[in-house]
Amino acid sequence: MPSRTTGAITQDWEPVVLRKAKTKVKDLRDPKAVNQALRTGAMVQTIKKFDAGSNKKAAPAVNVRKLDDETEPVARDRMTTEVRQAIQKARLEKKMSQAELAKRINAQPKVVQEYENGKAVPNQAVLAKMEKVLGVKLRGRIAK
Repeated sequence: MPSRTTGAITQDWEPVVLRKAKTKVKDLRDPKAVNQALRTGAMVQTIKKFDAGSNKKAAPAVNVRKLDDETEPVARDRMTTEVRQAIQKARLEKKMSQAELAKRINAQPKVVQEYENGKAVPNQAVLAKMEKVLGVKLRGRIAK
C-alpha cells in the first residue's frame, strides 16, 4: 500500500506559464510561414538579391585571362603505338578479354580499354601489373 505523508497538505498556487518555442530563422524563411504572415498582416522583410534570376555571367577580369593563358597545362605523355599493340597482342595470345585482364590487374575494364586505345596517361604501377600478368616487357617503350 502506498504510504501517505503525515504532514499538512499544501497547494501550490504559483501560476505555470507555458510558452511556445521561439521560431527559428529557417522556419521564418519557409514559404508557408511567409504566406501566413502576409495573410495575418504581419510585417515581412524582403531583400532583393543583386542580379538574382539572371543568366548573365560577368566577363572575367583581364588579369584572370592572362593567368589562364600563362598557366596552360602542358600536353601529357600518351601511350605509344608500340606499347598499345604489345598489350593487345599479349592479351590476345593468352586468350583474355579486356575485362579478364582488368580483373587480374585489379583495375576497371575501362583502364585496359584506355591503355589499348592510347588514351591513357601511362602509370608505371598499372604497366608493371600488366607486365606480370601478360609476361611482356612494356615499361621501356613509353615516350612521346
